[in-house]
Amino acid sequence: MRQLLIATHNPGKVREYRELLADLPLAVTFLTELGINDDVEETEDTFEGNAILKARSYAAMTGLWTWADDSGLEVDVLGGQPGVYSARYGGAGLNDRDRYERLLAELDPYPKQAWTARFRCVVAIATPGGRVNTRSGSVEGIITEQPRGAHGFGYDPIFYMPSFGQTMAELHPNVKNNISHRAEAAAAAKELLAKMVLEERGDW
Repeated sequence: MRQLLIATHNPGKVREYRELLADLPLAVTFLTELGINDDVEETEDTFEGNAILKARSYAAMTGLWTWADDSGLEVDVLGGQPGVYSARYGGAGLNDRDRYERLLAELDPYPKQAWTARFRCVVAIATPGGRVNTRSGSVEGIITEQPRGAHGFGYDPIFYMPSFGQTMAELHPNVKNNISHRAEAAAAAKELLAKMVLEERGDW
């Protein structure tokens, strides 16, 4: 059975992907399981660029098909920021609350109706030979100045979803995991992997 490397050290994320991909003939592994401590620096200025960079780097390093993703929050009135800097917005040493409070301070001069935003995720799947394809997902919302909800992480407490009448952090995890930007990108990436398996077998 072919191995698929998930380019992460996070065992929780790997558990989710193993469940998602359980019906494909792939043995899912991840960086820690392979004893890989090297981190590929995210030097690109787009989610797609960073996902491709990580997928290609680890595929070349390990000789395995590799799944890598990059995601974050884009706020329209801020020109798409924090974007690829979402996880390190405002500099080192800040926690999630510090970051979203920094974002709210940046938004304060703008009218509330302009606080439209989206979460975006791009998954890249690369082969050791350098072949790479990407799939993406997004979910639209509005930034709210009153954080609400105990679920989720990052900017979830201030990301309000009108279609649900709740912030992302108020949604039950089972709901969030079905409608999130990551869920959409992962579902599309799974379809891509299924085609790759068939192609390798000569069935596609």
